[in-house]
Amino acid sequence: MNFKELELRLISERIRRDVYSLEGGLPNEAYCISQTNGIWEVYYSERGSKSGLKVFRKEEEACQHFYDSLIKTLRDMGLY
Repeated sequence: MNFKELELRLISERIRRDVYSLEGGLPNEAYCISQTNGIWEVYYSERGSKSGLKVFRKEEEACQHFYDSLIKTLRDMGLY
């Protein structure tokens, strides 16, 4: 899936907006995805740092990894 498809899927599945960021950055305790100069980063932001950082060159791989990681965590927590 591409970035726009990811965004629409999260909305359609009513995933709480406070548990993720599609703008990257370092929000408190949120899954993040960002793209800079053709490089995609997927990570968990906590206490001002990027935890579990994964780097991708392909948008589709980054978006799928982001979605899969987010959903797995939400399921493990009983929130999905």
